[in-house]
Amino acid sequence: MNFDDFFDSVSNETIYFNTKRKNNYHSQFLSNEALFQLPLISIIILLLAKDRRKPLVSEIGQLVGESIELSLPGFKGSAQHIGWSANLRIRTVKALSYLELTNLIGVEKSSNRVFVTELGKKVISKAMSNDSDLSYNLSRIANSYRNICVSKQLDLELE
Repeated sequence: MNFDDFFDSVSNETIYFNTKRKNNYHSQFLSNEALFQLPLISIIILLLAKDRRKPLVSEIGQLVGESIELSLPGFKGSAQHIGWSANLRIRTVKALSYLELTNLIGVEKSSNRVFVTELGKKVISKAMSNDSDLSYNLSRIANSYRNICVSKQLDLELE
């Protein structure tokens, strides 16, 4: 169905929206968190899960924060320490839940690592294929994630 067909079909249909709220039903409009932060965090999780080094579920919040902190200029040298942010970790859990419910990622039961599904690979590949600010920043975040993994590996070898 194309754009024009959609609006033609909608104009011919009778559409009813129930605006009455019942006491036992709670509806909530999308907040700024749902509109801006969760999609960005979700796409970053997809990016990390697509890498060769699959992140542990328990480390995703910190890895997302550290990757953002190292790759985006507004967070470099900041006193906010976004890698340790409790709010970011809560939002990361929400993003993980969304990604898992939509079958964009999965969690290996034996190793507790996040992996990207074929559908998730298509989504992240589409985001990375465009010549846009998003693809540029995602490639910087991917490089930051690789640097974090290499740094952790070197630290383990030194001990």
